[in-house]
Amino acid sequence: MTETTSRELARITRVETAVERTGTNDGIGELADLAPAAAAALNLLADAIKRGRAGQDAIVEALKAARIDEAFAGVLDAAADAVMTAAEDPYDFDDRLHADNLGGAASDIRRAFHWL
Repeated sequence: MTETTSRELARITRVETAVERTGTNDGIGELADLAPAAAAALNLLADAIKRGRAGQDAIVEALKAARIDEAFAGVLDAAADAVMTAAEDPYDFDDRLHADNLGGAASDIRRAFHWL
């Protein structure tokens, strides 16, 4: 009987959340599970490159094809919109600065992927 080598990059059997590690969700509810799962998936891709299991060009192209930049930027754009929607005074400097910083970060992510 011959052994076969797995061609999997990774097999996820469980994702430990921040809530499980710390025992608190800091008021973020379900997001305590979603954000760490997204980060874990990206960390698996980075690990695959480090271990030589996948080429960096292939992973970057896969991320671009999946439109990861738009998904991430969309989260920041939605957060910027939420800040301004919740603002009592749309001209409040602190609220506008916070929203502008979120929007700027979204633009930076899109721009970074444009140059890859």
